[in-house]
Amino acid sequence: MGIGSGIALFVIGAILAFAVNVDLGGFVNLSLIGYILMIAGVVVFLLSLVFVMRRRSTVSTSRTAVDPVNGEQVTTRRTTDNGEPLV
Repeated sequence: MGIGSGIALFVIGAILAFAVNVDLGGFVNLSLIGYILMIAGVVVFLLSLVFVMRRRSTVSTSRTAVDPVNGEQVTTRRTTDNGEPLV
């Protein structure tokens, strides 16, 4: 589920909570289902934002040195995600 799914859940929940006035005989309360869907939509939206921001925080380090044996330049590149080395 992504950001769009969270927004969709919130909108469907708002429609059920505020726009639908149907009495189903006491078995189902559409307003309560609407509020539950709105809360679930907010949670999904926030979790998706956290995961998207976490994926984007990468750091790349590049070092160039001269090999003492044959005099060639050696470039070492390391990419880390959130401060931890990638395997």
